[in-house]
Amino acid sequence: MPTYVALLNWTDQGLRNYKDTAKRAETFDAALQKLGVKLLNIYWTLGPYDVVAIVEAPDDETVTAALLQRGGVGNVRSTTLRAFGREEMERVIAKTAG
Repeated sequence: MPTYVALLNWTDQGLRNYKDTAKRAETFDAALQKLGVKLLNIYWTLGPYDVVAIVEAPDDETVTAALLQRGGVGNVRSTTLRAFGREEMERVIAKTAG
């Protein structure tokens, strides 16, 4: 399954409720699972993003739907990156030889 890196920033609402962030992570995981997305890991970070989530999803549409749904709750805004593992990148590079 493709891997995605979700870069999350708290909204004003999310920041006001920072004490609930660990519990919200559990809710986030459960909501993702319902849509077929697997939360591999989640990190609270310093710097330009408040949280980084590593997820696997069957396709771009599914991960987009999952993150839109979570963003609609109002606690976070997200930027999502498609991540390629070593083997995936080797396949991509092999296609350039064509």
